[in-house]
Amino acid sequence: MEFEQELEVERAQKGSHEAFIHLTKPLELQMYNIAKAIVRQDEDCADAMQEAILKAYKSIANLRNPSFFKTWLFRILINECNTILRKRSNVVSLFGHEDAQSSTPNTDLNIDLREAVYRLEEVSRTIVILHYFRDLPLRQIAEMLDLNESTVKTRLHRARTTLSQWLANHRERKINV
Repeated sequence: MEFEQELEVERAQKGSHEAFIHLTKPLELQMYNIAKAIVRQDEDCADAMQEAILKAYKSIANLRNPSFFKTWLFRILINECNTILRKRSNVVSLFGHEDAQSSTPNTDLNIDLREAVYRLEEVSRTIVILHYFRDLPLRQIAEMLDLNESTVKTRLHRARTTLSQWLANHRERKINV
C-alpha cells in the first residue's frame, strides 16, 4: 500500500493529474473531519480543503519524501484552517456583547468546552483538537505539525491545565454573581 502511494506521488510530481486525484480522493473524509474540528463551519471546511488541495497540487514537486504525503497534506490543511480562524478573529461582530449578556442562565452554567478550546493559542488548540476531537495519536500529531513528540505532550498538558483553570474560574464567577 505504501509502495503504491509512493509511486502515485512520483507520478503526480511528474505532472499526472490522475495520480494526484487518486492520492487525495481517499483522504477527503479525513480532511473534512479535521477541518470541521478546527473551523467548525461547513463553508470554512470547504474553503480550507479546497485551498489545501490546491496548494498541495501546486507544490507536490517540492515533497521530498513521498511516504509522508498524507502527513504533508494534513499539515497544509491545518495551516489553512488556522489561517481561516485568524481571519475570522479579525472580524468583529456588532452583536457580540449583547449576545453574551442576553444568554440564559442555563447557557452560562453550561460553558461549551469547544469554545474554551478555541480560546487557546493556535498550536495548543490544534493539538487538543486533533488529539481529543479526532483521536489522533500524539506521534502522528507531532509529525503533522513538525514538532517533537515530547513538545506535543508538553503543550497538551499545558492546554489541559489552562482549560481546567478557565472552566474552574467560569464556575466560580457564576456562583459568586
